[in-house]
Amino acid sequence: MKARTGQLLAVIAQAVAVMAFTYGFLQPANAAGQSAATVQLMHVHGLSYSADGTKIFIPSHRGLAIYSQGHWSTADGPPHDFMGFSATRDALYSSGHPAPGTNLVNPFGLIKSQDGGRTWKKLGFEGQSDFHTMAASYGTNAVYVLNKSSNDRMTRPGIYVTQTDGTQWTAAEGNGLTGAINTLAAHPTHPKVVAAGTDKGLYISEDGANHFQLSQGGGQVLAIQFDLDGSHLWYSHYAGKPALTRITWQNGKETQDIPLPPMAKDAVAYMAQNPITQNEIAIATFNRSVYLSEDMGQTWKQIAKNGQTLG
Repeated sequence: MKARTGQLLAVIAQAVAVMAFTYGFLQPANAAGQSAATVQLMHVHGLSYSADGTKIFIPSHRGLAIYSQGHWSTADGPPHDFMGFSATRDALYSSGHPAPGTNLVNPFGLIKSQDGGRTWKKLGFEGQSDFHTMAASYGTNAVYVLNKSSNDRMTRPGIYVTQTDGTQWTAAEGNGLTGAINTLAAHPTHPKVVAAGTDKGLYISEDGANHFQLSQGGGQVLAIQFDLDGSHLWYSHYAGKPALTRITWQNGKETQDIPLPPMAKDAVAYMAQNPITQNEIAIATFNRSVYLSEDMGQTWKQIAKNGQTLG
C-alpha cells in the first residue's frame, strides 16, 4: 500500500515540477473552427463550470480550454498559464504566468475575469506571488489563497482571505491543520466556511480558516468541492487506491462512496459541479484525463484521455 501511494506521489510531484518551470503556446480558436484533436491539455490546473452551466473551463498549460455541448475549443485571448483557477457565479479568479510574447509581468498575482476569461483585471501581487492553491466562494465574495512566501501585504506564509477583491486581506491562523496543504475549498454561501485537504486528511473550518477540525482522516486528500446544495462536500483521496466520497460536511456521518472510472497510477485532481443541472459532475485527473457524469457520479463519460481531448 505504501509503495502504491509513493508511486502516486511521484506522479504528482513530477507534474508540479513541470508546471512550475515550462511554458507553451496554444493558438486561440473558436468553437466552430477547432476540432477536439487540436485542443491539447498539456497540464490541468483547475476545473470549473460557467455560471450558466453550458461550459466547462479547464485551465491548462497552454491557456483556457473549453468543453461545451460535446465540442472543445479555447478561450479568446492569449494562452496564459493559469494557476489556482476558481469560478464563482459572477467571475473567474486565477493566478499564474503570462503567455510568452505578451510582455506582461510574471507572475500575475491575483487576477479576475468577468467575461469568461477574455480579459483579466489585476487585483494585486503582480510580479510577487503565484497562488497555486486558491478557492473562491461560489455565491459570496470570499477568496482564500495559500501563500507560500511573504510579499508586500502578506508578512508570512499561510492562508489568507479577502472579501473585497484584494483591497483588504486577513491572515488566517490555520490552527488544527496538520500535514502539507494540497487543496482548499470555500462554501458556496457561507464565506467563513472553508475546507482544506492535506496529506493527513480532510479538515473543515467555520471561522474563516482560523480553527480547523479533522473531518475525515486515513489518507491524503487531493481535491475538495462543496456541493452547491450547501449541505454536502465532495473530496478526492488516496490510500492505496484513488477514491471519491461525498459527505455531509457539518457532521461527516452521511458518507457516499462514488464509483470512479478505471484509473492506473492516477487520482482525481479537480472536480466541479454544474450550477444549473446540479446532478452533473466533472472530474479531472493528474494524468490529464477528464470525465463527465450526469447522475452524480454513478456513471461516467470520458471527454479527455491523457491530455488528448475527445469529441
